[in-house]
Amino acid sequence: MKRDERFDSRPAVIFEEGRQGRGGVVWREGVNNPGIIPDRFLRSRPPLLPEVSELQVVRHFTRLSQHNFSVDTQFYPLGSCTMKYNPRVCHTLSMLPEFLERHPLAPEAQGQGVMQCLFELGEYLREITGTAGVSLTPMAGAQGEFAGVAMIRAYHLDRGDHERSEMLVPDAAHGTNPATAAMCGLTVREIPTLSEGDIDIAALKKVLGPKTAGLMLTNPSTLGVFERKIREIADLVHQAGGLLYYDGANLNAITGRVRPGDMGFDAVHVNVHKTFATPHGGGGPGAGPVAVSARLLDYLPVPRVVRNEQGTGYRWLDSDEALRSIGRLSAFAGNIGILLRAYVYIRLLGGRGMRRVADFSTLNANYLKARLQEGGFRIACPERRATHEFIVTLKRESEEWGVSALDFAKRLLDYGFYAPTIYFPMLVPECLLIEPTETETKEELDRFAEALVAIRREAQTDPELVKGAPHHVPVPGGGLGRLDDTRAARKPDLIWRRTLDHE
Repeated sequence: MKRDERFDSRPAVIFEEGRQGRGGVVWREGVNNPGIIPDRFLRSRPPLLPEVSELQVVRHFTRLSQHNFSVDTQFYPLGSCTMKYNPRVCHTLSMLPEFLERHPLAPEAQGQGVMQCLFELGEYLREITGTAGVSLTPMAGAQGEFAGVAMIRAYHLDRGDHERSEMLVPDAAHGTNPATAAMCGLTVREIPTLSEGDIDIAALKKVLGPKTAGLMLTNPSTLGVFERKIREIADLVHQAGGLLYYDGANLNAITGRVRPGDMGFDAVHVNVHKTFATPHGGGGPGAGPVAVSARLLDYLPVPRVVRNEQGTGYRWLDSDEALRSIGRLSAFAGNIGILLRAYVYIRLLGGRGMRRVADFSTLNANYLKARLQEGGFRIACPERRATHEFIVTLKRESEEWGVSALDFAKRLLDYGFYAPTIYFPMLVPECLLIEPTETETKEELDRFAEALVAIRREAQTDPELVKGAPHHVPVPGGGLGRLDDTRAARKPDLIWRRTLDHE
């Protein structure tokens, strides 16, 4: 597509906008050298800062923000990482000065307020997951996974069951599951999934035995369907002496409807940074509290907030009292700022609100699934009701028109939508994993469906248009067009250099 350079919206590097001697700040006397820093540590020449006015700075970063896709500006149907809208009040209240200014080493007596919030959050998560106890300290979902599997392993070792060295993982599992099991010293055995999305129980029975440490399961699964025989699976694993681990990535779909503990799971990690509040997807910050059944209570990571002996306040329970704990996983008490956001979110919605989240996320997914089926798309597990996400397979479009899932995803950017997850789960060829979340309107879902249908029509009539997308998204250093994804990831060009006159 021909580009008119007069209207080129490519953001310039801020250094390119500057002129020598121009500035946007006025330094007070003595600020640069207040006498505190020894002379040997002071600069001998000015730093390489852009020489721009304050207005240029404001316009530059405002333009940059407008070139970015975000949940605040575009529909973000990002499966497996819930990019949903989070009420601003969660951020506002968690950033009150009383929370921000509290020092982590302050005495317990001076932190009773935040400790009460954390204690109550643990109780809410215990109720939501249907478990016996919670630790809030893991600082990410992956670390919560590690804590859960480490507890399962510690449980077996404490019982003298040293032969349990295998963790069972479905072929539709998140990639973190086998990685976590391997990090905990366990051998991973893969369980196949049937065409309708359920675990192959016949195959499961063949591998269960005295070596089974446990089974890691996401329910609803990454295929967007609820495991219908979960109680039978739980009984089989327990009868074999193993424990069940629940990957909480898709908890958003069942909150208030069904609880992992009631399904028979022994350890659960909760991605509070996406199930409840705090936008996720950029690599953090996060928090991954872990909840457990009664048999794993003693192994929970520390520190944990508990009531004091008088029942009048709260105190930290640490490893000197929890002798069988798997120990500390984070500095101090975890990522408290993220935990407070989840606390506010749960208090804001209450029990009814949490249930409506599950209802509407599921309703939206099934509505969008039906719209796309009407538009000619093929759905993985078409006979099953979707949970909060579902999968479109573009295998036919790829084979007949040469247009891949990657091409569809890139073309969506031109239509003003962020792309869903592609090529995951890997057992579905050319797949889009679409998760609309509970916070989108029907009109927005309709716009998204119409965009995908329009792209499918383009793929049939003008495949090169789709294969060359995006055509309207600025690319740093390259104007408009598609980046070489592999080169951009492996050899990112992120540094701008110039030579100063005095160098």
